[in-house]
Amino acid sequence: MKHFFTLTLLLISTVAFSQTEDQWTTVEMVNYPLPRHENSFVENNGKFYLLGGRGIKPIEEYDPKTNRWKTLAMAPIEFHHFQAISFKNEIYVIGALTGGYPHETPLTHFLIFNPKTNTWREGAEIPEDRRRGSVGVTVRGDKIYLVCGIVDGHYADFVPWFDEYDTKTGKWTVLPDAPRPRDHFGAVLVEDKIYAAGGRTSHAEIGKVLDLVIPEVDFFDFKTNSWGTVEAGLPTPRGGTSSIAKGKCLLVMNGESTVQEPSHAEVEILNTHTGEWSKLPDLNQGRHGTGVIYHKGKLYVAAGSAKRGGGPELNTMEVMEWK
Repeated sequence: MKHFFTLTLLLISTVAFSQTEDQWTTVEMVNYPLPRHENSFVENNGKFYLLGGRGIKPIEEYDPKTNRWKTLAMAPIEFHHFQAISFKNEIYVIGALTGGYPHETPLTHFLIFNPKTNTWREGAEIPEDRRRGSVGVTVRGDKIYLVCGIVDGHYADFVPWFDEYDTKTGKWTVLPDAPRPRDHFGAVLVEDKIYAAGGRTSHAEIGKVLDLVIPEVDFFDFKTNSWGTVEAGLPTPRGGTSSIAKGKCLLVMNGESTVQEPSHAEVEILNTHTGEWSKLPDLNQGRHGTGVIYHKGKLYVAAGSAKRGGGPELNTMEVMEWK
């Protein structure tokens, strides 16, 4: 028999919501952000940020203490299909695409947002021969890592590239290719290994944009300076996934595939020490093309698309405890 408990949150707005153990709860917020997908959802200094997506949209900030969204600066250009990162009190957009389907083009430079000043600036230039979008991006110390991606929008030229950018020196280093190309996924640092899980090779050139999903989970081990592959593949292969780490665990959720029209609601966890997979409860609303945040013992997911492809776009948020 399940045991249920109610967690009452005292909010400045006086709005509260209850959460059941081992279950996702849709957050009843004071106000709501814009619907969007192919965006990122990232935490910075205790606040959550939705940014990017199809079309030119402002960045939006959520304060979990007040349960309110605030509209901030407009995006300088359209950017989508990217994995934003928080780095030294700012938010970095790297390896994004711009323009329309299926020949979206990669951004040439980093875009950096400063929440304190509410301003955008242009960051480092990405080497011309390493530019691509839908890239997995993660941070280790003062270095930023770009994993895989696709050069020509959704059309062709998905790549296994792996690059390092040193934020202190501004130096780019080409590292060993991943075992296979992939796009529409998230890269995650778990302990001292970078994991690439989920995603696909988007290939509109042959009419297979969603079909070629990747079950294999690859990882780069900094101790050996080499790639490996997890023996047990992702239980639900899909693209448009979101990933995050906690301790030894890699969590993969959201996504889209040809298996079903609704976006995927599965939440799957790899124990990187044992190589075994487990599951958390499914989301109330499947979604793809967004991010996931882990903050103060809770998982949060917002925005994304409710069905495979381009819509309908969502502006809802769900939360669940993950201890």
